[in-house]
Amino acid sequence: MKRTGKPVFFIVAILIFALTYTAFFGIYNYYGDNKQIILKGANDIRWGIDISGGVEAVYSPDKESTDISKTDMDAAKEIISTRLVNNNITDSEVYTDYDNHQVIVRFPWQSDEADYDPTSAVKELGETAMLTFCEGKENQDKIILQGAADIDSAAAGVDPETGGYIVSLSLTPAGTSKFADATARLQNQIISIWMDNTMISYPTVNAVITDGQAMINGMADEVEATNLANKINAGSLPFALTVDDSKLQVISPTLGEQALNAMLIAGIIAFVFICLLMILKYRLCGVIAVIALIGQIGGMIACVSGFFPSFASFTLTIPGIAGIILSIGMGVDANVLSAERIKEEFEKGKTIDGSINAGYESSWSAILDGNVTVIIVSAVLMGAFGTPDSFFGKIFSLVMPFLSSSITGSIYSFGYTLLLGVVFNFIMGVTASRLMLKSISRLKPFRRPWLYGGAKKNA
Repeated sequence: MKRTGKPVFFIVAILIFALTYTAFFGIYNYYGDNKQIILKGANDIRWGIDISGGVEAVYSPDKESTDISKTDMDAAKEIISTRLVNNNITDSEVYTDYDNHQVIVRFPWQSDEADYDPTSAVKELGETAMLTFCEGKENQDKIILQGAADIDSAAAGVDPETGGYIVSLSLTPAGTSKFADATARLQNQIISIWMDNTMISYPTVNAVITDGQAMINGMADEVEATNLANKINAGSLPFALTVDDSKLQVISPTLGEQALNAMLIAGIIAFVFICLLMILKYRLCGVIAVIALIGQIGGMIACVSGFFPSFASFTLTIPGIAGIILSIGMGVDANVLSAERIKEEFEKGKTIDGSINAGYESSWSAILDGNVTVIIVSAVLMGAFGTPDSFFGKIFSLVMPFLSSSITGSIYSFGYTLLLGVVFNFIMGVTASRLMLKSISRLKPFRRPWLYGGAKKNA
């Protein structure tokens, strides 16, 4: 078996501490009063309504209430809920008032929201307005497609032929027929896309589109393509929604900053207590376990704050914090299992190297079984309480109708942080801790079985 090099411990430990430090404190540049974020830190976490408060907005249709059905209101609620979660605003509350034909939306502040301006906060939902496809750039009255009746969905992507960024459109059967006629008639002409009175794009027709699958190219980058796709999806409502400014309200936090600080202090005290117990009971294995736990916490905070480019910032709620705490407990459990197995191997008379190898091998199956179970639970929670077009929503699409699928951000947040904890438990609590322990055990000062739970005698 290939032995782990002596420098591996120091390399892994330095990487863990560097990740944790930058995950909590971030990296910023300051140019006078301007702050440039290089890597997001814990201060950039977007806290849920239950912690930091937020805003309540009331949306109403802009057409006669007599023409609005319960189905129309349900469609408006679902699209708004989906858009909130797609923007990683998971701690939101969306209610439908069928009698007054209103959609009431509550969502938290942005992490950098300092002035608590309700009007500004409402804009985070995007332009939840009527989407129309029209002939030319200035012929908004010549409508080709409009709203959810004609436009099903839009998604940002990459053209496999040119490598450029695009927005793919899927049309309803009614929209497919209308668009086929329009593209046949408007060859090499412009079809403009409007959000209420704002033109958001004006692609040129290059081909007759008869299958209901259209493509808008010419996007400068992924951000532009994603923004356009989000606007199209947000505008695919059965009617336009208007915000009643007189009903905008600031929501006071349920717990508040003082309660959050108390939670953080209690968490730090509990973590220090656990670390001391691990070190006192398992000695060097406990020290390695503490380093791995620090890395696990740092990795989860990094994924929540948006530290990694592939992970957008995520709304952290009280259930989400509970998921982090529970996953830390699982990390402790994984390290305890490994340490106990190593002690058992020493009792069988094995050497330091043999005990470490056998201890990790014998504990692997138990750790795997426990974590796989949690992965399944997390995936089901995210599938049942996330958006239907999410990764886990698609995986469980066949069984979700039997589980009463609904978009509930607080439960989705719990599943998300719990899944993150399992991932980083494998990375830190299993892989990194094993590498560090096997590496440090090769250094002469640490060639004492007592440090690993064995008897007090020389190796």
